[in-house]
Amino acid sequence: MSDFPSSKFERSKLFAKAGLKAGKNYAGHYLKHPLNPGGNKTALHKKTAEDIFNEFTNLRGTALKIAQGLSMDQGFLPDEFTEVMTRAQYKVPPINKALVRSVIKSELGKYPEQLFKSFQPEAIAAASIGQVHKATLHDGRSVAVKIQYPGVRSTIESDLAIARTIFKRIVKRGSDIDYYFEEVRDTLLKETDYRIEGEQLDTFQQLFPGKKIVIPQWIPELSSEKVLTMTFIDGLHLREFLSTNPSRKERNYYGQLLWDFFHQQIEKRDLIHADTHPGNFLLTSDNKLGVIDFGCVKKFPDDFFLNYLKLLPTHLNRDEEEIIHLYKELKVLKEHPSKSSTERIYYEFCRNYGFTFAKPYSTESFDFGDTSYHELIRSYTKNAPISNEPRGSRHFIYSTRVHLGLYYLLMKLGARVETGKSRQVVENLLAKVPT
Repeated sequence: MSDFPSSKFERSKLFAKAGLKAGKNYAGHYLKHPLNPGGNKTALHKKTAEDIFNEFTNLRGTALKIAQGLSMDQGFLPDEFTEVMTRAQYKVPPINKALVRSVIKSELGKYPEQLFKSFQPEAIAAASIGQVHKATLHDGRSVAVKIQYPGVRSTIESDLAIARTIFKRIVKRGSDIDYYFEEVRDTLLKETDYRIEGEQLDTFQQLFPGKKIVIPQWIPELSSEKVLTMTFIDGLHLREFLSTNPSRKERNYYGQLLWDFFHQQIEKRDLIHADTHPGNFLLTSDNKLGVIDFGCVKKFPDDFFLNYLKLLPTHLNRDEEEIIHLYKELKVLKEHPSKSSTERIYYEFCRNYGFTFAKPYSTESFDFGDTSYHELIRSYTKNAPISNEPRGSRHFIYSTRVHLGLYYLLMKLGARVETGKSRQVVENLLAKVPT
């Protein structure tokens, strides 16, 4: 029997349970502290985060994808939530061993002990959509075998249906939220087809044939829609690496690899690895950056991608009319901010946030270990204009996830990165595009 809840009824109950626990925790706090409800809430936030995370862990799937996003929050939620949700990036309780054998037999026609020279029944990692086991091929190569949780594909539709119902009660009447939900749904459905991920592994190996970025090799004969076998990369996740107390030189080195990996994708104008969270990167002992998950890969439409890139030089040059033009093209603004106080508020916030976000590109190198910069980024999230009206192209969902995720990794590393050349890369790329 599966220990992954896949029916809409089961998942609705768990979603509701998480919400009830959170409400109960905060209501209890206010009853106990009626005279000082805004006092120290560290323990309260941590307990609530733990309760929500535990329910999300049971749900896995889309719910844990949400938790991964919360783990990189830059100010919207209390710090205690970020700390707890970080676990979603690395490991959650796996499904039982008998079920793993059953999935492999159903997908590949034989049990793991018949397919591999050796197969570890204990998962070495478990996350939102599947879990990973280490194995050895008959030719001696070490491989990682990713097993998809049974029924996870069907839960995407039901989870998003629940989320859509909740959002429709919040957003302004007439707002087209389906536009955004379609983007998330289509991306998540692609992530549940491991054959697509295998093909994307092959593509990225061709895009990055160099020695500093290492990408697993897909083993198609031992893969299917729900089982993915790829060569094993040994290394440390960011949290493990930082626990070794690395030198500033080491942190700068790996920070530069992350920065360069991101900007080389931009330069190639092809596919973008769009799941920039710590669980998807390994820092190897032979000074390489391992990239291990290619389920969420995006190819942005040219009109969006080029306008997104234009935001960088336009903000650095303080060209306000062009900034306004780009914001309208990207559906952030509905009209010129001089014609509406609401649009003026949106514009001033986005413009100033854009100036801050572009700052690392304004010098030849930038210190992401500067805590004042981290706090400045967080302050924008905390002070974002409150509105129940969705704004911006749906492609911002993943472009922002990539770019902000990169900044999060570099700030956690406290790395100083050579950034000047990257601005030139963007400007050269834009100069080649016909106007």
